[in-house]
Amino acid sequence: MDDAPERDGPVIPATARIGRTALTVADLAETVAFYRDVVGLTVLVRSERAATLGAGGRPVLELRRDADAPPRSRAQAGLFHNAFRVPDRAALAAALERIRDRGALDGASDHHVSEALYCTDPEGNGVEVYADRPRAEWPRADDGTVEIGTVPLDLDALAAESDGADTVPSGTDLGHVHLEVSSLDRARAFYADRLGLGIQTEARGASFLAAGDYHHHVGVNTWNSRSEPAGGRGLAWFEFLLPDAEAVAATRRRLSAAGVAVTDREGGFEVTDPDGIAVRFRATPEPPTSPEP
Repeated sequence: MDDAPERDGPVIPATARIGRTALTVADLAETVAFYRDVVGLTVLVRSERAATLGAGGRPVLELRRDADAPPRSRAQAGLFHNAFRVPDRAALAAALERIRDRGALDGASDHHVSEALYCTDPEGNGVEVYADRPRAEWPRADDGTVEIGTVPLDLDALAAESDGADTVPSGTDLGHVHLEVSSLDRARAFYADRLGLGIQTEARGASFLAAGDYHHHVGVNTWNSRSEPAGGRGLAWFEFLLPDAEAVAATRRRLSAAGVAVTDREGGFEVTDPDGIAVRFRATPEPPTSPEP
């Protein structure tokens, strides 16, 4: 079979998006309660050692209890935050109410492309809840890349639009994952040069990369001077969803041919970045179906 067309575009197709993220935690009950009651996700599956949470029947977060896993050290690379994207400003405002009432708001920003709220889960993992602005409003550089900025968010104006919901609406997903890495050069070599994500915005000590023309699917930063590989509690893995099984197979072949170590996982495969962070790939699942009336 002639695989030449596979070399014509980026390894990760432009239609890829982030699927789920997985966290290793010590206290499963407390962490589930936070993501259910504060973030507003729905518990889809629950056992003594694990839980799956999502929105509209779609999973976005996997939690795995491991009381023996050591805490992540201050030197280790890993998660900066998981970013849960809600479909509209009313849902973001409701998230603001929940965070203020049941958690603690760490910060809030208008990034020009989105409006974002920040908090921290009981295990110390960063959390962002955000809503995108319309794509037509995203500022772009002359080369077409998206320009992400940071200015204060008017919380009073946002709060006035709350729909009062206790859960995020259907359509909420994991919009992006932001990582703390030990070297921007190594991270860019992996995510941009090896995987083919486009660099959309670069700031001091940070890069924001995306498949296609989204503002970013992966953020990487060195703000806290991490110097050791990821490990312990916290981020276990995150995944890209590719259009179909054929795209998964093509991506696997190209990475393997480029010398990247590939491990087969549920319906797809996994690679690790230079800091030992696991990145999974699988085909976009069929949308959940509603039960018959």
